[in-house]
Amino acid sequence: MIDVPQLEPQDLGTLAAQLPPPLLLDVREPWELARARIEPPGVELMHLPMRAVPPRLHEIPRGRPVVCLCHHGVRSAQVAAFLIHHGWDRVVNLAGGIDAWSTQVDPTVPRY
Repeated sequence: MIDVPQLEPQDLGTLAAQLPPPLLLDVREPWELARARIEPPGVELMHLPMRAVPPRLHEIPRGRPVVCLCHHGVRSAQVAAFLIHHGWDRVVNLAGGIDAWSTQVDPTVPRY
């Protein structure tokens, strides 16, 4: 089992200030993205549902930090482990997912 580093939601801004800026890999389903999304300043968002990650692995850049995100952090932790297993070395999981972001950072982001 791969130990996936966790990033607390309130620490994403600090990571966003570093160079190169992180990629926020949102692995939720399209309907979830339509319901609630985050786009913190300095962070590029890439939406790639979990099931689409393996066949589109080549689209995820290796030369920058990747922060994986889902609803509560479970699916994104699995994707982060998958990326680490396949050679990505700057991958973290957003602890608690978008739900934690909503409760800890930005309450205007809808909870579902």
